[in-house]
Amino acid sequence: MKTLINRLSFIFILSLCTSLVTFAQAGKKADKDTEAWRYEVECVSTGAAGTYLIKVWSYSKKPNVAIEQAKKNAVHGIIFKGFSGAGAGCTQKPLANSPALEEEKADFFTEFFTDGGKYMKFVSVTNDGAIQAGDVVKIGKEYKVGVVVSVLKDNLRKDLESAGIIKGLDGGLF
Repeated sequence: MKTLINRLSFIFILSLCTSLVTFAQAGKKADKDTEAWRYEVECVSTGAAGTYLIKVWSYSKKPNVAIEQAKKNAVHGIIFKGFSGAGAGCTQKPLANSPALEEEKADFFTEFFTDGGKYMKFVSVTNDGAIQAGDVVKIGKEYKVGVVVSVLKDNLRKDLESAGIIKGLDGGLF
């Protein structure tokens, strides 16, 4: 009986370790995909006051990695790319106009965009993360995945202003 319990315990611990290694590898793949900042942002509609409701198209060899990166890509897009859309009020310039800002403030943004970093305070996935039909497209050896997210743009702007990353609306942008 003790031998059976010991074997079952060993199998459980082994499977737990395997799961942790797999999770860590997925995180590394997500970080690698994020380094290139390959994504597209489009307006879905105007959200509640102080928010943007956008669809982020992320690229990765695994769809689940692209889904996880959507939040990070959304915040990055609001700060550095902006977005456009068909409807009125659906076009927004980036919060930071200087393309060199990300490099100039690399220490800040590296920490800001770490997994589970501060960027998470400003973004949430809508529809409980459900992906609509047609929002997962296989392109060659990778996937393009569209995820609708809500970004608290007013709070994001205030945080970046208080950190000295961008200037307030009355003072212009870097």
